[in-house]
Amino acid sequence: MSRLARRFWPEAATAIGLIIAPYVLPSLGFAPDTVSRIVMWGLFGIGFDILFGYTGLLSFGQSAFFGTGGFVAAYLLTNNIISSVMLALVIGTVGAMVAGVLVGVIALRRTGIYFAMITVAIAEVFFFLENSPLSDYTGGENGLPGVPAPVFSIAGHTWQVTTGWSMYAFIAICFFVGIVIARAIIHSSVGAIFVAIRENPTRVQALGHSVWLYKLAAFVIASAYAGFAGGLLGILQGYMPPDAFTFDTSGQLVMQTVIGGAGTLFGPLFGAAVWLYLRDFLQGPVGLGAAWQLALGLIFVLLVIFLRRGLIGGVADLLARRRPHAEPPEESAVIDTTSSLATVGPTARQRQPGTAEGAPILETRNLTKRYGGLFANKGIAFQVMEGELRGVIGPNGAGKSTFFKMLTCEVHPTEGQIMFNGRDITGMDVSRVCQLGLTKSYQINQLFNRLTVRQNIEIAVLATRRGRFRLDLLRPLHRVPGLATQVQQTLELVRLTLRADVPVADLAYGEKRRLEIGLALASSPTLLLLDEPLAGMSPRERVETVQMLRNVSRGRTMIVIEHDMDAMFELAERITVLHEGQFLAEGTPAEIQRNAFVQEAYLGGVAAA
Repeated sequence: MSRLARRFWPEAATAIGLIIAPYVLPSLGFAPDTVSRIVMWGLFGIGFDILFGYTGLLSFGQSAFFGTGGFVAAYLLTNNIISSVMLALVIGTVGAMVAGVLVGVIALRRTGIYFAMITVAIAEVFFFLENSPLSDYTGGENGLPGVPAPVFSIAGHTWQVTTGWSMYAFIAICFFVGIVIARAIIHSSVGAIFVAIRENPTRVQALGHSVWLYKLAAFVIASAYAGFAGGLLGILQGYMPPDAFTFDTSGQLVMQTVIGGAGTLFGPLFGAAVWLYLRDFLQGPVGLGAAWQLALGLIFVLLVIFLRRGLIGGVADLLARRRPHAEPPEESAVIDTTSSLATVGPTARQRQPGTAEGAPILETRNLTKRYGGLFANKGIAFQVMEGELRGVIGPNGAGKSTFFKMLTCEVHPTEGQIMFNGRDITGMDVSRVCQLGLTKSYQINQLFNRLTVRQNIEIAVLATRRGRFRLDLLRPLHRVPGLATQVQQTLELVRLTLRADVPVADLAYGEKRRLEIGLALASSPTLLLLDEPLAGMSPRERVETVQMLRNVSRGRTMIVIEHDMDAMFELAERITVLHEGQFLAEGTPAEIQRNAFVQEAYLGGVAAA
């Protein structure tokens, strides 16, 4: 199968499925109205799946945008303000997007359960507004009756959308367009960053992406799908009901997505089919009446327990278990510094114009971090020149990690100033600092564990190629200029080429440490900070990684924190020693080895100092 065929087979399969559905589903007991509702809910769920399944943001407030889009379109049509149904749907979608921006700006100030609870509260506010202050426009408890169906004139032929399969055809076309757009988004750079945010938003931020703006983008995209689906609900029923705004609508959407499989785009469609079929079956042939919700709830619990990734995820897992796995060849991490690999890799960014030659690339002045009455760092004055490989050492608790976090602006200092490339970066956002060319690796691996090695490196390179934020939603990832070349160079430099398509969770620990360094390196930093790159490695892995670091340091400025004194004295040109959060000594490795204060610090105290 060609690359083009592999890329577009889901769209082709979707089109075929939508075409044959009217010929197959009636024999299974599906009425035309039920099939139309399934497709409408599937379209609603596409946006929610981008938000929840791909970006990791669980919202219980999608009914707010579903109702907003539906009522805006219905009001325009029922009051004869606009005669075009499609134009009304577009305006309703825009209205839902505006509401999404306003709600997102508020809700995205928090994460996790707090974000979810804010969306619940805001949805309740929308429901109250629809029923009381805006009831003159929405009809209050009565809703808006008389929503017309669309009429299309094509090449002299008129298509009047009516009930039954004619309505299904219209909604199916809308769903197909929606799934094509959604898949384009997921396969774009923006989609790759959405998935990375779901896995590890902290690292995405540290690599130079604006996590908040991308989360807001996902939220607005989900609002757009919700608003358009809400408009379709009014057209489908000929009436816009007030229950579009209720929490039950949001809850049903969440449950359908989980049943079908989050993070698949098609999961909400299959979940809606299961939900609506069982609802009709339990109420009708089984005769449970109002108790259908109890039975359906039990079925939902069982599905979640035994199919944690939903119906589609369960099928995918079954196929994956039956597929033979070839063990990738082992790749040595030993780097021959005389080979051509010594010159490849992402090029460091150039010094900013206006920076004086001979001036330090990084300088701290009286850098202090205090937590209450406890000083983590106090009055540190520190300079690093361009091209230097500086080591930072000190006993446990000396404040080294806090010092590094202040340099990359993960932690803001209580006092003092940080100058980078002649620019004051004190208190700046982490992603902006990375965009300026200052990047770090972490002492404890901060990787995207469910993604492959290649995908991890791509996230880092995208920040270099695209900046903090860009909404190129429909441009495929592979068309980003220079992306593939820079990713390949980074893989070669950290000796992970043969492991490029292996999930990070399957890597050995030493390979994960090299990938951790590779993520920092892939952003083409002017200054690279490495926080204990040898931590937890075996003696053999330490030797191999030291060789790799020596290769990486060519043409770059680096600061390394490390407890392995032999490795540090072998790598660093100059060494700075911290003790109890303060500057203790600085000099060449030989000078540090002879320093009495340093010896006392590592032997248990510096009282003589």
